[in-house]
Amino acid sequence: MSSPTAAERQRTAEIIAELKRAHPDAKCALNFSSPLELLVGTILSAQCTDERVNQVTVTLFQKYPTAADYANADPAELEQDIKSTGFYRNKAKNIQAMARILVERHGGEVPRTMEDLIALPGVARKTANVVLGNALGIAEGIAVDTHVLRLSARLGLTASDDPVKVEQDLMALVPRDEWIHFSHLLQFHGRRTCQARRPLCESCPLVPLCPTGQANLALVSSTVAKAAKPAKVKK
Repeated sequence: MSSPTAAERQRTAEIIAELKRAHPDAKCALNFSSPLELLVGTILSAQCTDERVNQVTVTLFQKYPTAADYANADPAELEQDIKSTGFYRNKAKNIQAMARILVERHGGEVPRTMEDLIALPGVARKTANVVLGNALGIAEGIAVDTHVLRLSARLGLTASDDPVKVEQDLMALVPRDEWIHFSHLLQFHGRRTCQARRPLCESCPLVPLCPTGQANLALVSSTVAKAAKPAKVKK
C-alpha cells in the first residue's frame, strides 16, 4: 500500500471508534503477571486457543517462576506440563532454549527491544509485538495473528496476505498510540462477529465501513429477491 490518503486515515479512525464501542472489554486474552509469563504464554499459543493456554499456565507459572527454572527443567517433564497446547516437543525445546539465552545474556529478564526478542528461539515479530506492547508498554509494531490478518483484508485495510506487509500497511494507517490496542479490537471482533467461516455481517456494526460486509449483504439480498420472484408460467 502506498502512503495512505487523508480519507483512508479517516476511515481507519472510524473503524477503530466503532470497534471500541462494540468491544469495550477488548484486551490481551492471555493471562500473565510478568513479561516472562506473557512470553511463554505467547509461545504456547501457536496453533492453540488462548483459553487452553490459560488453563495450562495456571500451574505452569507457579512451577516455573523464573527463566532459570525453565532453563533447568527436565525436558520430558516440561513437555508433559504443556502437552495439551499441542506441538509440545517443539514448544518445550524453544522455551528452554529461550530461557537459557535470557539467563546467559539478559540477566534472566525479558529484553525490551524487537531486535533482542526476535533473536530468541520461538519468537517472531508477532510474539515480540505482543510482549513489548502488553507486558512492557512499548508500541514497536502491530501484532498480526490470524484474526488481524483476516479482518484487515476484509475491511480493505491491506491488499496483502503476508503478515509482515500487512503489519506495515496497518502501521501506516493506524495512529501509533492505537497500535497495541488495535490488535485486541480486531481479535475480539474476529472471535465474536467476523468469524472465519461465516462472518455475521447482518449484525456487524462495521458494515457501513466494510466493503466485504456490504458485498456479502448485497449477495444475500439478491439471493432472497430471486427466491421470492414468482416463476413464469409457460402458456
